Amino acid sequence: MKKNFFKKILATAIVGIMSFGLAGCGAKAEGDKLDEIKEKGTLVVGLSADYAPYEFHIMENGEDKIVGFDVDIAKEIAKDLGVELEIMDMKFDTLISALPNDKVDLVISGLSPDEERKKAVDFSDIYYTAEHGAIVRAKDVEKYKKFTDLNGQKVGAQMGSIQADLAVENIEDVEMQLLSNVNDLVVSLKGEKIEALVCELPVAEMIVKNNPELVVIEESIKDEEGGSAIALKKNSPKLLEEVNKTIARIQEEGLLDEFIVEANKLAEGINE
Repeated sequence: MKKNFFKKILATAIVGIMSFGLAGCGAKAEGDKLDEIKEKGTLVVGLSADYAPYEFHIMENGEDKIVGFDVDIAKEIAKDLGVELEIMDMKFDTLISALPNDKVDLVISGLSPDEERKKAVDFSDIYYTAEHGAIVRAKDVEKYKKFTDLNGQKVGAQMGSIQADLAVENIEDVEMQLLSNVNDLVVSLKGEKIEALVCELPVAEMIVKNNPELVVIEESIKDEEGGSAIALKKNSPKLLEEVNKTIARIQEEGLLDEFIVEANKLAEGINE
């Protein structure tokens, strides 16, 4: 009987130790992404560099560079964390999955924090709020003034984007062409393979500025999802706190307006 009694005590003790160990592991996983970033000394940010003025490629002194106001935000976060910044250019529709797979630490790519994305990742506070519009060929400006004028037409949007969902919601019987690269969609529009391209207004305005044969329609759609936010791996509260601190500082210091102005200057001519 004593033997069985001590066996029970030993078994209970082992279960308790295992439970404590598992709890400890859980506590470490909760928010250790920040510690991991600081330990390696590098912040890896994923983005899709085909979306001026958010992020895009330019040639500077014969060197290909990724610039844009999302990149400037990434630089500020890395600076505040005291680490180096590494930019990883990826297809837009692969960005969210890159976080749980630890390919990147953050995604800063004009992402709207919709409910579907929130199932996979966490989001920071909103850093920028924009409206959405549609680009059409200038010769069709009288034909397409509102989203409903595009009913039954073939419309383009970036694959995996909130604009693709908005097009389906606001245009009846729409036939969608979804591509990963916005520049390819511009080519499709100019080549009359689609009738319109739905994207955020800052992006639309930059595209038509460099493509006079294109125009933005009169109607726009307000961002009901709350704007653009930074995505990060779930259960990283310490990293989230630091990211939100940087966003707050950028807003308080009025830096975002400066970043957008500079990004627009750099973007001139990229779609010519």
